[in-house]
Amino acid sequence: MPTRRRFLITSAATVAAAPTLKLAAQSEQTEKLPPSIAALTNRRAEAVPITLAEREHRLDRARALMHQNSVDAIVITTGTSLTYFTGLRWGQSERLFAWTLPATGAPFIVCPVFEEGRVRERMDAKPATLPSASITRVYTWNEDEDPYQLLAKALKDSGVATGRIGIEERTQFVFADGISHASPALTTTSATPVTFGCRAIKSPAELALMQLANNITLSVYKACYQSAQPGMTNRQFSQMVDLAYTRCGVTGDASCQVGEYSALPHGSLQPQIIREAEIILIDDGCTVEGYQSDISRTFVLGDPTIPKLDKARKVFDIVLKAQSAALAAGHPGAPCHTVDAAARDLITAAGYGPDYKYFTHRLGHGIGMDGHEWPYLVRGNTTPLAAGMCFSDEPGIYLPGEFGVRLEDDWHVTEDGGKMFTPQSPSLEHPFG
Repeated sequence: MPTRRRFLITSAATVAAAPTLKLAAQSEQTEKLPPSIAALTNRRAEAVPITLAEREHRLDRARALMHQNSVDAIVITTGTSLTYFTGLRWGQSERLFAWTLPATGAPFIVCPVFEEGRVRERMDAKPATLPSASITRVYTWNEDEDPYQLLAKALKDSGVATGRIGIEERTQFVFADGISHASPALTTTSATPVTFGCRAIKSPAELALMQLANNITLSVYKACYQSAQPGMTNRQFSQMVDLAYTRCGVTGDASCQVGEYSALPHGSLQPQIIREAEIILIDDGCTVEGYQSDISRTFVLGDPTIPKLDKARKVFDIVLKAQSAALAAGHPGAPCHTVDAAARDLITAAGYGPDYKYFTHRLGHGIGMDGHEWPYLVRGNTTPLAAGMCFSDEPGIYLPGEFGVRLEDDWHVTEDGGKMFTPQSPSLEHPFG
């Protein structure tokens, strides 16, 4: 799924023409890479895929949560939750494809008849990735048939004729509406208590993949920082990040905002030139076996000690302290909102309040297979933290017309408190220590 930063990067090309570096993969043979990027190596072999046994355990966990929440089945069409439970990566279209898990009994799939071969190919794949494949029934529908009536029949075949069916949160309205009208004896409800209940707590295998994603992102950022030059455009910097990720064997990207544009948390479409002693804010991450990283770094090139940067250095130190305060608040049982409050209160006390005046967004978001997922570190969220939950920790201070500073690292909750996947950035002068 395209990220907001990828949208900014690609959209900028249509706004204004800018010089570009020849950083495409095919140019590696003809152009010398910057030494720090050339030193990066492919790390794909370090990634250990999620096992079939772990996916079977996810189904067991989902069924337990269905019983706790009085949900008789969950229906997932496409997207991340489908991949999480089944290993299937299925593109969304106007045709209904649905994987359904009853609280009791075997899962089943409803799909167009012409897709059955593709479904069964994945069911029979070796090594196996689809849990309960041997007992999963496939129901198919032709183009002139009603897939929602077929789903209703499949539910009845599974013993779900009345009760509640949970619809995964990212299901298109047309699908959710069709399912609801085809099964009037059933009540549709949100499947989030089940899907969030499973996905929010990361297993050791998931944490290992996220650790690798974060390690790769930090190594890419450091290599590109060491390769950056005054006069380079922000688009060129982002292209350099793309190439660095390719060297590491993964897909990823980064936005790059310079000077006054760093005060816009999600950046600007305006073309920008990197200059000495101007704030540079980079943000985003990569994907490893479906698991995400999300890191921001704020730094300058050239002499960072000039008086012009005194204010920026003070703001950086405040943001760094806020990030540390949030991490310290992240212990099991603490409500999510207290983590946001720890950072926001410190920033306000330092003179950059009140409330959302300069720290304009929540402290962080859950992260895992989606870059943003449940739960969120925001005021009003009373969800208690639990070991295995993963978040971003990204306080920022944004001064319109001047600059912005954001420091973002991903972290996870342990029994002993919050733990960063990556070291925090110590200063504008030494953003990578």
